[in-house]
Amino acid sequence: MTGERVLAVDLARTAALAGMVVFHITYDLEAFRWIAPGTAVTGWFWYHARIVAGGFIFLAGLSLWMAHGQRLRWGAFARRLLKIAAAAALVSVATHFAFKGQLTTYYGILHSIAVSSVAGLVFLRLPAVVTLAVAVAVFALPYLWTLPAQSGWPVWAGLSSTRPLTADFEPFFPWFAPFLAGLASGRLLSRFDLWRHLTWSETPLLRRLAWPGRHSLAIYLIHQPVLIGLVLGASWLLR
Repeated sequence: MTGERVLAVDLARTAALAGMVVFHITYDLEAFRWIAPGTAVTGWFWYHARIVAGGFIFLAGLSLWMAHGQRLRWGAFARRLLKIAAAAALVSVATHFAFKGQLTTYYGILHSIAVSSVAGLVFLRLPAVVTLAVAVAVFALPYLWTLPAQSGWPVWAGLSSTRPLTADFEPFFPWFAPFLAGLASGRLLSRFDLWRHLTWSETPLLRRLAWPGRHSLAIYLIHQPVLIGLVLGASWLLR
């Protein structure tokens, strides 16, 4: 699978982006008081946000296997990691100024993917059953054991009952779990020769639908400023 694109995976990324846009437009409508406070973080939207975030992180783990499962290409890995880390830093800076330091994103989804990508290298050569077992343990740990810390590494690792005040937070525990699940899934797909069932022929429609998924990082970075601009413009015109 090294270096190949898989249409089904690109379409899955497009679906995740669509889910992210739905959540953020809800968040923005709430921020501009078009809908009731708390809508974006309660009820169905609470689960929606976690499913979308988990989907992105799962696909990142799957992509690590697709790119490096057969042979770890250090140059390509380092370039991709630097892009994600730079994008994560940009998000931190942007949210710091946008929220006046009150809701700065220190460990959001891009930070989580960057850290998980490095930690995931340990599991590239391990059997899928071992990786999945560790994924279960990583997911369960913060629900079974927490530390009464008010700050420091337990908070940012997800092992504290205290949640930091931040706009986006996907700590290592439990969010490394979907990454490992994606990595293990990639290994199993290779083990049982199932990738060929996901390499569909590209029709013009499927190619267009897959385009956002092939540019997911850029769309992730620009979509929220665009959405905020649209909601701000509508608020100015209609109120």
